[in-house]
Amino acid sequence: MALRHAVLAALLDEELSGYQLAKAFDTGVANFWHALPQQLYAELAKLEAEGLISGREVVQDTRPNKRLFQVTAAGLAELERFTAAATKPSVIRDDLLVKVQAADHVDPRALIAQLAQRIAFAEAKAELFEALLRKMRGERGEEEFLRHGARIGPYLTCLRGLEFERANRAWYERITTILSERLADRAER
Repeated sequence: MALRHAVLAALLDEELSGYQLAKAFDTGVANFWHALPQQLYAELAKLEAEGLISGREVVQDTRPNKRLFQVTAAGLAELERFTAAATKPSVIRDDLLVKVQAADHVDPRALIAQLAQRIAFAEAKAELFEALLRKMRGERGEEEFLRHGARIGPYLTCLRGLEFERANRAWYERITTILSERLADRAER
């Protein structure tokens, strides 16, 4: 997947400025695609030059003018092509896993400390996703929203993010327990 498709998908619901797009990436899109603000601004310029999005200037009295972007028919067609194409399974690249791989040959206390940090990070991200999901569905229960909500794509990706962070937290906790128990067993010998 190219950044272009993630940007097009993020612009489906409403016009966004580059700043708003960066905020949207930080909160919702970041669970499946990471981009720096400068990458987003560069991609917006490319997409506009290719006619996949259109931008309009909004004059503001007390702040600098801003540009709002929306997906064009050509952009929607590009998303259709992208959606129809086969996808490759994703792979995990995580330096912490390399460190865990070496756990038998290094002091595990450093790993245990890093796992504790990851547990806290996963908990915070899970709370963020839970809040986003509540906001998206409003007063509706989840099943009702999933059956009758106007647009469920962002909700479904946030669900994936939530499950990902919950699974990460559970794995980090399990590995922490295993390494801690092995460390204690070594200390007893």
